[in-house]
Amino acid sequence: MSQTAITRQDVELLAPAGDWDCMRSAVANGADAVFFGVEKFNARARANNFRMDELPEIMAFLHSYGVKGFLTFNILVFENELEDARELIDACIEAGVDAVIVQDLGLVKMIREMSPDFPIHGSTQMTITSPEAVEFTKPWNMERVVLGRENNLKQIKAIGDQAKLPMEVFVHGALCVSYSGQCLTSEMWGGRSANRGECAQACRLPYDLMVDGEQKPMGDVAYLLSPKDLAAIDIMPELIEAGVTSFKIEGRMKSPEYVANVVSKYRKAIDRYFEGDNTRPSKEEVRELQQSFSRGFTHGFLEGTNNKQLLDGTFPKSRGVYLGRVEQILRDGVVCKLEAPLKRGDGIVFDAGDPTKQEEGGRVYDLRRKGVKLEGEAGETWIVDIVPGRNDVDLRRVHVGDKIWKTSDPALDKRLRQTFETDKPYRVFPVHVRAVGHAGGLLTTFWTDVQKGTTVRVDSELELEVAQKRPMDGALLEEQFGRLGGTVFQLERLDTELHGDVILPMRELNSIRRRAVELLAGERPKPPVFTRAAAGSAGAPAKGGVPAPVARGEAKLTALCRSLPQVQAALEAGVDMVYADFEFIKQFPAAVEAVRAAGKQIALATPRIHMPGENGYHNNILRLQPDAVLVRNTGALYFYLRHRMENPSASHPRLIGDFSLNIANHKAVELFLEAGCDLVTPSYDLNVQQMVDLLRQSRTSSMEIVIHQHLPMFHTEHCVYCTFLSEGTDYTNCGRPCEEHRASLQDRIGMSHPVRVDEGCRNTVYNAIEQSGAEYLSNFMELGVATYRVEFLEETPEQVHQVIDLYNRALRGEISGTQVWKSLKATNQLGVTRGQLVK
Repeated sequence: MSQTAITRQDVELLAPAGDWDCMRSAVANGADAVFFGVEKFNARARANNFRMDELPEIMAFLHSYGVKGFLTFNILVFENELEDARELIDACIEAGVDAVIVQDLGLVKMIREMSPDFPIHGSTQMTITSPEAVEFTKPWNMERVVLGRENNLKQIKAIGDQAKLPMEVFVHGALCVSYSGQCLTSEMWGGRSANRGECAQACRLPYDLMVDGEQKPMGDVAYLLSPKDLAAIDIMPELIEAGVTSFKIEGRMKSPEYVANVVSKYRKAIDRYFEGDNTRPSKEEVRELQQSFSRGFTHGFLEGTNNKQLLDGTFPKSRGVYLGRVEQILRDGVVCKLEAPLKRGDGIVFDAGDPTKQEEGGRVYDLRRKGVKLEGEAGETWIVDIVPGRNDVDLRRVHVGDKIWKTSDPALDKRLRQTFETDKPYRVFPVHVRAVGHAGGLLTTFWTDVQKGTTVRVDSELELEVAQKRPMDGALLEEQFGRLGGTVFQLERLDTELHGDVILPMRELNSIRRRAVELLAGERPKPPVFTRAAAGSAGAPAKGGVPAPVARGEAKLTALCRSLPQVQAALEAGVDMVYADFEFIKQFPAAVEAVRAAGKQIALATPRIHMPGENGYHNNILRLQPDAVLVRNTGALYFYLRHRMENPSASHPRLIGDFSLNIANHKAVELFLEAGCDLVTPSYDLNVQQMVDLLRQSRTSSMEIVIHQHLPMFHTEHCVYCTFLSEGTDYTNCGRPCEEHRASLQDRIGMSHPVRVDEGCRNTVYNAIEQSGAEYLSNFMELGVATYRVEFLEETPEQVHQVIDLYNRALRGEISGTQVWKSLKATNQLGVTRGQLVK
């Protein structure tokens, strides 16, 4: 949408709601729309959430205030959950939910089978970061897309200009260090999948940086993957002019006070822009935002990549407002040069630089300035004595130089609560009234709800009489019809056409007003009506019959290699198909040459992410004429599919959809095969039972299972090499330390997880221990799966030989799957922890 076309009505402020208080708070403070989840099927499984049977009540409440309600359904849906998912979508359509926010493209397919026009929003977990990724969604008539938080302003504008679909962008709240929908860490380490709403926040843990096998001294920097919080309030004009139409606030697990604070601030920022006021938020507004929740504020990637500004590294949790440092310790308090207001009753904490240890903190009992008590807020920068509550702080554990943070502000919280803890309506809407009548006839009134555009007619029950003394006039009607306190309406204009001197009893005028309000209020919550497909058209299994089992010796093994020596070893070990997944595209030609010389087939892997302007990478792949392309995102998939359409007479590589497409049910399998994939790889979120359920309903002859790998846990735009091994801020000035060194992140139990880069300078953190699904090979072969992939990371050629030999023997039935993983000393699992596999 171009800048000139944007109006106030085009722009939406979208607020989170984890419970009823948060929903009321969002409405009271100016949200145009609210997103919320019900008890399952959403990416905040640990939030309070709402119940499915509350949907009609929720939507009636929101629609009465002219606010839209979007249900979050932003997780992967497993095969055995499709029926429950259908039930929830059906309830959404019935209740008039304005849209559902979806991650799973299989669910998108199912919704379209249920209704051709029920609005779907592609969630940020779809990893939509390019115009091509938006184009890929268009056959399913999605109403809008939520862009990845890694897109910058220029990219956002490019996507909007090219794809021409409304865009939703996060503007405030916690940042994931990993691309949403591409983080497998919680699943790997704790069986709690981020793609299932159960993120365990492994990015907020401390890590040691290992460089070439040696620990790098980092001082007090331990939180190498914990970003600051996003706060784009001061660049709202730039976002509006980039074409963003929905501004999303993160925080379904936050308090109603947080919702009130953040929504009201962004409401003011948007309104200021459309009033022509270019004033940026005040220091006090920013401090109040920090007070509700802040790990430090950043623009994230909105103004481009700056690895140095993305994280602080010294603490992983909310700190609040920075006050200053301890300058002197007194008998009953500390001396501090205040950099922000502080008052009695506020909460403080003393930060000694190690958040893993217990910190001293409590309430401020008193403030003294040069021996004089302070009754109000501190001024600009005052030297003050802070006296904590007598039993709150052990001053013996506080040191000169410790940072002091204001962790809570009861007065601010009280003010914020008052916005939604009230019996008054949260907002009122203008009403225009027209009154027409003459003596001997009824008084006819027309009441128009200006915001909704609906009009109701209410006639008097009594006839108008000739007035003997004081006839009715506009002023009298305005007084009686304007008595709308306690309702969501406010009389804005009254037009009268009264012929002659006429009158009605006051009780009759009051009755007209009450009936009109009742009718108008009844129109407000009316849900939108969506088209439903014929019963039974959605949800039939994708195929009939049972797949033919694959006999021993018929299954084939492919190998994904990340170095040329690995490629050569895989060829020597007798693999017919090699995937090359190298850090830099300049390494591809040598791999193609080696595989061609051996008379075997080669597939080249795309990066996990596709950004605007990155099609040169894919053109280079096509120039190398591989036998296949391992496609890892929908933007790249659209690129190759379009190339096929535009060059129908040329030969084209086969397209293999990788795990990162998040295929978790047969609907998703069908969607990608119908779109043009020749082969698809199931999601790593599936345990063995979920995998079996999926395979039973899918075209297994068109599927490949990754049976051995180091799980790619974090996939992130944040570059560990640039941040900690260079003085630079991004790829243009970092000096490319990734070409000289090998970095890994060592966790609390001493496991060292390799960090690898790709052509786009994105990092992937791989699990230290490889994992094997060999134990389940026979199950999958019985279900008709004939193709299995082993993936290598840092293995030597000798190890490549060993792994391939073991799996080939298992596929031929010479050894058991159990013998394979025991021989390799690999973790016995497939995509997730073994506990998940056998649950």
